[in-house]
Amino acid sequence: MNRLPMPLALVLAILFLPVATAEPRPNFLVILTDDLGYSDLGCYGSEIDTPVLDRLARNGLRFSNFYNTAKCHSSRVSLLTGRWCRQAGDEKMNRAVTLPEVLRPAGYFTMMTGKWHLSKEPTDFGFDRYFGHLSGATDYFLGDKTFRLNGKPWKVPAEDFYTTTAKVDFALGFLKEARETGKPWFLYLAFNAPHAPIQPLEEDYRKYRDRYQVGWDAIRDQRIARQRELGLLAPGTQPSPRPGHLPAWDSVNAEIRGWESRRMAGYAALIDRVDQELGRLVTDLDASGELDNTVIIFFSDNGACPYDRHSKGMDKAPYEPGATRWSDSTGWAWARNAPFRFYKQNQFEGGVATPAIVHWPAGLKAKPGSIDATPAHLVDILPTLAELGQAEIPDDFPGREPTPLAGVSLAPVLAGKSLPERPPIHFLFASDRGLRDGDWKLVSFRSGPWELYNLAKDPTELNDLAADEPERLERMVSEWHRMTREDLLMPDKANPPVKTGSSPKIHPEWSDYSGRNGPVTTRRRKR
Repeated sequence: MNRLPMPLALVLAILFLPVATAEPRPNFLVILTDDLGYSDLGCYGSEIDTPVLDRLARNGLRFSNFYNTAKCHSSRVSLLTGRWCRQAGDEKMNRAVTLPEVLRPAGYFTMMTGKWHLSKEPTDFGFDRYFGHLSGATDYFLGDKTFRLNGKPWKVPAEDFYTTTAKVDFALGFLKEARETGKPWFLYLAFNAPHAPIQPLEEDYRKYRDRYQVGWDAIRDQRIARQRELGLLAPGTQPSPRPGHLPAWDSVNAEIRGWESRRMAGYAALIDRVDQELGRLVTDLDASGELDNTVIIFFSDNGACPYDRHSKGMDKAPYEPGATRWSDSTGWAWARNAPFRFYKQNQFEGGVATPAIVHWPAGLKAKPGSIDATPAHLVDILPTLAELGQAEIPDDFPGREPTPLAGVSLAPVLAGKSLPERPPIHFLFASDRGLRDGDWKLVSFRSGPWELYNLAKDPTELNDLAADEPERLERMVSEWHRMTREDLLMPDKANPPVKTGSSPKIHPEWSDYSGRNGPVTTRRRKR
């Protein structure tokens, strides 16, 4: 029998072997909304039209126990660095390395549009492209002087400008550039909506103008009923009752009810517009063939905002540029955070629980439409994307002193598996404190006495077990202080013990619905 020379036979065998190609690394689209309440999306119980996000949830994964930091800037620090805000060096992030600085050396094209609210500019922290405003909030129609395009000042047009739309316009342009490079990409889209001022587009506002005259009690009940249908609330879960600082809708005078129904219509319009703009982005990804292998992650930086500061143009339409700047509503913040207690800045679930959606058809192994109860936090995003993007997280970085990561990778959850035991989740903003360790949650309202809850049995924090579990309470308090000192690197004097005496949970900037100021619900400050 004639035999082919060995080298030639080997070459032919290799040529006709099935080709095994490595799966391309995913793209990443991280979407952060501002002051969005836990129940503000249709897929989390809302009556607001959010078909795009609902579809992503239906074909993806929702978290029921995903956490933020209860505050705008600190959530952004934790998201970008994988560390607790103080640990990372606050807005300066000088004790951390950011997500784009991790992904860019691994070959990713990095982009951001939207609100920054941190030190310097995004282009100083690893982003190849940036459009947006450096400020913590901006006028939706007029913008402000902090808008930047790739590190240079950008003047807001005098007409035909709207921040939510502009951020997606520039995102689409950046994506076109990214595709031309042939690289995988990371896009961070940080909406200002629905943060105050409440300034919706006219077409969106008119859609909701008459929808909220039923009031916050009825809307909240409707949302909770829908959450039960969706499976977001475990059987037997009791929603938190209307708090003492908030009156029943029917007890408020007609003038205030009219004002409040218009405010909520404005909120709904802002949220609806976010969904519409995301629809343009998702359509573009689908048309480009990138949707299946793009990891889309959506969440909020804190719960709904209750701080009712000065409102301009209460008697005018909110879509008149320059004529109105409506502030936030405590009553609607309570409804929007259903079924939880309290608000932005507070470390109760109403302040820190965020709707969180993951969509990734090519890689997500969890059953489409499923809800995962794994406790997770914004600090987990950096290690998750680093693992999925095969990127190395550096231990050192020029000009900075990176601390150890606080977050853990959620890749096992996306693969349909259980997450190994994680370290406790630390909460701190100003004098509001908290700690989640497994099923247990420790919380203090504005340095008030520590409270203790078993979230597995009591997810809405109604039954304080501090007196029943003194040893657990002491152990968790000690752990909170240890983490504050050793992980966040804060001095003891910055974290004094909580107060021992109880007092009403109230804030001087929550709405005043007494009617003593006519339709004005902003509390009058003492001169």
